[in-house]
Amino acid sequence: MSTPDLAPRHTYAGVVAVWVLAAVAGVLIGIFAPEQWRAQWVAVALGGCVIVSFAVQLWYGRSQAFIQRMALSSLGALVVLGVITIGFGLASLVSG
Repeated sequence: MSTPDLAPRHTYAGVVAVWVLAAVAGVLIGIFAPEQWRAQWVAVALGGCVIVSFAVQLWYGRSQAFIQRMALSSLGALVVLGVITIGFGLASLVSG
């Protein structure tokens, strides 16, 4: 049995930080990547977000709900990048 934390950290701040990282990466991909390479770069960004979410959740040092926080941060990054990718697709239809 372990002792409870006296001042537990806010564990969902790391989840939201990964979502913000995914949004920033998606916008940067939209600005700097050529149109034919955007899908590949979005996949790379998602992989980077998963690695960052592992690092952030391990940094917290709490084993309670680790899997749920990892799933939430990874799925959130997937949704954020998916919405941005849909925006890329709609923009290419309008401009093309």
